Amino acid sequence: MRHRVYVNGSLCPLRVLEELGGTLVDIHGQHEQQSLLAPAKQLDALDAFGRIQELRGRYEQAYQSWKNLRTQFEALQGEVVDRARIEDMLRFQAQEIEQAGLLPDEEERLRSERQRLVHAHRLRELAHEVHAELQEEEQAVLTRLGRIGRALAELAQTDPAMGDCEQAATESAIQLKELAGRLRDYAQQLDADPERQAVVEDRLELIQRLKKKYGGSVEAVIATGTQVQEELQLLDSRDERSAALAARLEEEARGLRTLAHQLSKQRMEAAKRMTTLVGAELVALKMEQAVFQVTLSSDESAEGLGPTGRDRAEFLLSSNPGEPPRPLGRVASGGELSRIMLALKTVLAEMDQVPVLVFDEIDTGVGGAVAAAMGTRLRKLGSFHQVFCITHLPQVASQAEHHLLVEKGQESQRTSTSVRVLTGVGREEEIARMLGGLTITKKVRETAAELIAGAKGKRPK
Repeated sequence: MRHRVYVNGSLCPLRVLEELGGTLVDIHGQHEQQSLLAPAKQLDALDAFGRIQELRGRYEQAYQSWKNLRTQFEALQGEVVDRARIEDMLRFQAQEIEQAGLLPDEEERLRSERQRLVHAHRLRELAHEVHAELQEEEQAVLTRLGRIGRALAELAQTDPAMGDCEQAATESAIQLKELAGRLRDYAQQLDADPERQAVVEDRLELIQRLKKKYGGSVEAVIATGTQVQEELQLLDSRDERSAALAARLEEEARGLRTLAHQLSKQRMEAAKRMTTLVGAELVALKMEQAVFQVTLSSDESAEGLGPTGRDRAEFLLSSNPGEPPRPLGRVASGGELSRIMLALKTVLAEMDQVPVLVFDEIDTGVGGAVAAAMGTRLRKLGSFHQVFCITHLPQVASQAEHHLLVEKGQESQRTSTSVRVLTGVGREEEIARMLGGLTITKKVRETAAELIAGAKGKRPK
């Protein structure tokens, strides 16, 4: 089955919905708590707590600019390695094309000249033959045309209406005389010239070779020559470009180091405050013996600048007195992770921009007073976010503003799921069931009513 996704009434890709979802809903379950163990996520949490996202954003933008500039510089430096070879090749090509001195219409003119040189003897014979027919023979065309002209002149004297005939004959004679003269001159210059023919053949061979190497036509060869000259000029200016890029790179690196130092300073201050506040929350969540620390380590080496600065944040925990604080993933149990995550969310409540928080059985592994403390903290989070909590603990469920019961049943051999809003007695019955299981006594019902009333800040009468 194909699905269609709409956002504000407009069709959009699933990827867009996923990106939007991360900014609108934050889901926390038993598995999602593992994100707390990643140093990158811990650094994000620290920056959110310290309200330094704006400074971090400026750093990230400066880092990307510096990184792009460094990529350009390294690419330019990489080209220098092969520069001598490339420059030698380009200069050879430029010299070869320049020395050839090709002209756009040269190939066609040379082909015509070669035709004349190869067939010079026959062309001369034809030119002489036609010239003789026009002017040299006794019955030459011009001789006969002269007699025709004289006859037409006498005709015109007798009948003036025929004067245009004499004019036509005269004009024809003039054109034929010009043709005869051109043929005579043409025949005189037609000499078999083996040396010139060899020069033409060599030139045509050179043109064919250059065409094969540089694009298939004389125009392409000329264009290649222009391009090669431009590339040589670019190579000549590469040293200047490299020096300019190196200066810019150092200038941006100085600015980046300044921003990184500011980030480290503010993160160090935030780490101290966060350690104190989370520690206080853990005490409220019945982890009085636990010691929570936010540590910050900075790489001050030249290679230490990264996408988020020089720093690496890590959350440490000592669950028992006398034990040194160690990374969360090595010492925290599932129940402890749940409480630590809730403590962090409580501390970050005002800074967290995600409007909806979903907690899916994060209270697994806890109970009693700890569960009550977690319920109180979840209710407090509700002042800053819309909080949905899936729970089986009455101490947590009783703290909710609204209580929804999710039930699964079977009807007509089909499994169905229903959701009911619980209020009043119905809600007390469900809290009592969560407290007492199958057997619900009067005392259990009274305890359930007390839990709900206590969450509202009042006692039952």
